[in-house]
Amino acid sequence: MADFNSSGQKIARGVARHLARLNFASLEEFVPHRGLRVDLISIGPKSEIWIIECKSGRADFMADKKWQGYLDYCDSFFWAVDIQFPTNILPNEGGLIVADAFDAEILRFPKEKSLNAARRKKLIHKFGRDAAMRLRSLRDPDFPYGY
Repeated sequence: MADFNSSGQKIARGVARHLARLNFASLEEFVPHRGLRVDLISIGPKSEIWIIECKSGRADFMADKKWQGYLDYCDSFFWAVDIQFPTNILPNEGGLIVADAFDAEILRFPKEKSLNAARRKKLIHKFGRDAAMRLRSLRDPDFPYGY
């Protein structure tokens, strides 16, 4: 996992804290499909799946060429940035969250779409397994889980 001292990790933490208050469970650096790694995925109380892409600055955003691939793996897609980020460069596609390491605020909700049932089931299953494996590795860090 990336160093928590990075701006992107601080943004992800603040967003995850905010989403937890909304009864969403989140995982950082989740792989919904081979070749894709989202900064944050979150599952809500009604099984809604949100993907949040955290951007620490203009260069980070300009270098990101994969974000459109994430749209097929969520009901709602959000950009999360800090208060200094030039939000005018972000596409209107997706919601907007402003965050720091401690909290966040949703400024714009995206147009919601609904995942098909088979993909939702697969993602929720993978989310649960990944979360359990991460928890297990914290409890027993010396055991090679092959994950």
